Amino acid sequence: MEKPRQPTEPYRVKSVEPIKLLARQERQQKIEQAHYNIFNIDAADIYIDLLTDSGTSAMSNRQWAALMMGDESYAGAQSFRRFEKVVKGIFGKKFVIPCHQGRSAENLMFSTILKPGQYVLNNTHFDTTRGNTQHKGGIAVDLPCPEVDAPVPLPFKGDMDTRRLEAFIEEHGREKIAMVMMTVTNNSVGGQAVSMKNIKEVSRICKKHRLPFFFDCARFAENCFFIRRDEPGYEDKPIKEIAAEMFAACDGVMMSAKKDGLANIGGFIALDDEELYQRITDLMILVEGFPTYGGLAGRDLDILAVGLEEVMDPDYLQYRIDQVKYFGDILMQAGMPIVEPTGGHAVFIDAGALLGHIPAEQFPGQALTVAFYLEGGVRVVEIGSLMFGGTDPVTGEKLSAPRELVRLAVPRRVYTNSHLDYIAEVAARINARKELLGGFKISYQSRFLRHFTCKLEVIAPRNVEVNS
Repeated sequence: MEKPRQPTEPYRVKSVEPIKLLARQERQQKIEQAHYNIFNIDAADIYIDLLTDSGTSAMSNRQWAALMMGDESYAGAQSFRRFEKVVKGIFGKKFVIPCHQGRSAENLMFSTILKPGQYVLNNTHFDTTRGNTQHKGGIAVDLPCPEVDAPVPLPFKGDMDTRRLEAFIEEHGREKIAMVMMTVTNNSVGGQAVSMKNIKEVSRICKKHRLPFFFDCARFAENCFFIRRDEPGYEDKPIKEIAAEMFAACDGVMMSAKKDGLANIGGFIALDDEELYQRITDLMILVEGFPTYGGLAGRDLDILAVGLEEVMDPDYLQYRIDQVKYFGDILMQAGMPIVEPTGGHAVFIDAGALLGHIPAEQFPGQALTVAFYLEGGVRVVEIGSLMFGGTDPVTGEKLSAPRELVRLAVPRRVYTNSHLDYIAEVAARINARKELLGGFKISYQSRFLRHFTCKLEVIAPRNVEVNS
């Protein structure tokens, strides 16, 4: 098969950072010392880091210039006013609450509105959203659309199942539901986009039942790009207009701006409910900071104000989506089964399909994650039974992941296509010896978000040395 054409970067590189590939023996030592948990390896010991696209973006010259404008006044800083103006202009909400990152926004929100035993409904929760829900005694419920597991690359596999949503509300009643959320794009199912049609239908159902409807909009611009590309009637609309229409359908947003804010730290809540705004900021002053800085430096707010505008540039978004698609195509050529279509921020390998000899309870995704590091110094992350399995700390229910995936998240404006070609070569070498990979068992885990800090031990299949 002919190799896909590489997309051309719509920027020039003005600063570089050295990276180093450790010898194979050193990598073996590092992963053993980390108890086979990739989160426990120092960044200096990673060659190419695809652990996350959160906070890992390269900033533009305009953002570096904005850093020098930072007003570090404790209250009412000019940096906040510039940030507030941009957020209101894009998201269209009356009140803006800066936070140091997305999980802080989730913690503030759920600490304020969520009562123990209430449900939070989502197209699919990601790890910190689920963890914050459970930490406050809530029950996270996923309602992905029926097409999510279709073996063909349909658009908008990130949609919510509106029939199940309506049925769940009717069964449990409005009082038992704290809020309805939509994650855009839908990270846990492969970074899949959500359609405007689905957003508006969920909004209609929430209004009918008088339920709050919020977005987790960390990758809102990527979602808007997919709407413009794939949904009839939006092909000629500017990204900013699509965003305005999307956010007009919801009551508020929570955002980790470390993704589509093109920044290394930051997030926010934006909403219209003044009473809820006051309750959140009352708590915020206790745990985060004054409402005009929210745990961030003024320079961070200025960087975000620029990044939130830059991320909607159509040339940037075209390249971003094309680069991820190119990455998915060359990984498939290397023998890796992936979630199709590729999303906006990552390629998701189906580790369960690739490593059929490793059962889910032995974490095939983690086996592949460890193999990427050992084979090529590449850090990726498991999105399967290690991240989403175990026991619900609230209900005691046994949890399982719908699929055993490995996410290769592409930092924005950081790696060239040559880096991606190298990773595909590593993937091909792993594929050639996949039968030798073995599973893992947990020797230590925390109550919440166990994948960040757990320790693992090797399980060797058929007397074969694992990852040798």
